[in-house]
Amino acid sequence: MTPPDDDLSPGELLPLGRRFRIVLVLGLLTALGPLTIDMYLPSLPAITADLHTTAAAVQLTLTGTLVGLALGQLLVGPLSDAFGRRIPLLAGTAVHVLASVLCVIAPNVATLGALRILQGLGAAAASVVAMAMVRDLFSDRAAARLFSRLMLVVGVAPILAPTVGGLTLNWTSWRGVFVVLTVVAVAIMAVSALVLPETLPVERRRSGGVLGTARDYGRLFTDRVFVGLILVAGLGMAALFAYVSGSSYVFQDEYGMNEQQFALIFAGGAVGLIGATQFNVRLLRRWSPQRIMGGALVAGMVFGLTLLVLSVTRTGGLVGVLVPLWLVLAMVGLIMPNAPALALSRHGEAAGTAAALLGAVQNGVGAAAAPLVGVFGNDAVAMAIVVFGGMLSAGLVYRLVVRPHRLPATHADPVVAVAH
Repeated sequence: MTPPDDDLSPGELLPLGRRFRIVLVLGLLTALGPLTIDMYLPSLPAITADLHTTAAAVQLTLTGTLVGLALGQLLVGPLSDAFGRRIPLLAGTAVHVLASVLCVIAPNVATLGALRILQGLGAAAASVVAMAMVRDLFSDRAAARLFSRLMLVVGVAPILAPTVGGLTLNWTSWRGVFVVLTVVAVAIMAVSALVLPETLPVERRRSGGVLGTARDYGRLFTDRVFVGLILVAGLGMAALFAYVSGSSYVFQDEYGMNEQQFALIFAGGAVGLIGATQFNVRLLRRWSPQRIMGGALVAGMVFGLTLLVLSVTRTGGLVGVLVPLWLVLAMVGLIMPNAPALALSRHGEAAGTAAALLGAVQNGVGAAAAPLVGVFGNDAVAMAIVVFGGMLSAGLVYRLVVRPHRLPATHADPVVAVAH
């Protein structure tokens, strides 16, 4: 079969109904990580009081989740290249279910942190397999468009998750949030088992063992552009997770909001992120992913600096924090679909391993950034410092490491068959 043009990809050759179901379930898989991270955010102050610990210690449970996501993706990615996508996916979501059940009865913050690492390990399977399946089925601009659509789900999840978490706290304790997470994970595992096909045929699987996996990772690290792109994605996530980890303390403690008001404010940021990811689909009709991302990084640095200045000078009060913060999140919404699409398009022969390294860097850098807000004081200034630092670093890496002016024009990859 001849290669498709830029608007035709392997996934688009599937019947419309089947393609819709697959994309819908891929969206649910990408939502599991954000739900795991965000649903308990309104509970952080309650967990701090109930477990008689500090805010910094509770924020480390968020860091633990991100560490689990990073390590889990490094493990699951090569496994999905060797054994196909479905088996690692279902095993990982089962681990997430078990960890969620145990979180309900966690007796102290140390146990909760360890279980959150296990939760992250399980959620990693959903994240990395979803990205690898996108790469199996779509390429270049088609992949960027689908990543934008999946980011709609990733954007909706942070809106719904704190809201559901806040409502759950109205009739139960923070432990009830993990009961809800258990139910969600079971449902996602069930629909994945029923709907998703195996997208990696046996003849394309890689079974080089530990040495083969090490060689694959080694090849990825020798690709300067790939490394630069995943660092850009990770530093963009650092800005996002500075907001995620610090926002409940900034808006509830510093600005006196209750749990429901915080959920609405958090939803406002997610709306900006969602809107940007969907606008990215329109932008891709006229501009390449690298041009869109370059512009978003410049704007993100400007908005991040504005946030820092207004926070330090306390100009504009709550509005002075929210407006530039939401604008930064919108720019992150333009970075997040395009950086993975460009990075994964370079290594289709090892999509699972490449997606794993991408996800590990994203969550690893996010894990490092999350507690920094607490270290700097858990206030608006602390959050602004980390947000701006993430955007500035991402912009510098893009210009100095990726060097977008040297990137070749995007092209369509050959059709890849879908395994049944």
